[in-house]
Amino acid sequence: MTNSTRGELTIGPLARRTGCSVPTIRYYEQIGLMPAARRRASGHRVYDAGAEERLAFIRRCRDFGFPVEQVRELVALSQSSERDCSETLEIAKAQLRAVRDRLVELRALETSLARLAAACAEQCAGGPAANCSIPRDIAQPGGPRGCCG
Repeated sequence: MTNSTRGELTIGPLARRTGCSVPTIRYYEQIGLMPAARRRASGHRVYDAGAEERLAFIRRCRDFGFPVEQVRELVALSQSSERDCSETLEIAKAQLRAVRDRLVELRALETSLARLAAACAEQCAGGPAANCSIPRDIAQPGGPRGCCG
């Protein structure tokens, strides 16, 4: 239910508009990323138009993989006229470094999984699952043929 005359939204419509789930919105309120909603006499949460914009921003930050504490800092920076943009840049650069590090890990994982699949296709595909090389290779100390490091 919405109240368009005052630009207010209850939690369900807010969730639909922003693509967030209702439990996620409640969680963001609980950890202070979203301010606590005003409550109607019925107990339903009511959000103003600014809440939709803020929640959409938080969701996009999470889509970019920013951890909650960095999102908190980005929210604060986005509302500050006293703080310098370079702080926001440093947060973005840190996240970029983390993504690049994760890409290196994922490429190593991809290589290891490709080796597992190729070995299975060559050695045992079509045979009994109990004789499959994949579980045997995974169980080797150090992981499958040098996986992940």
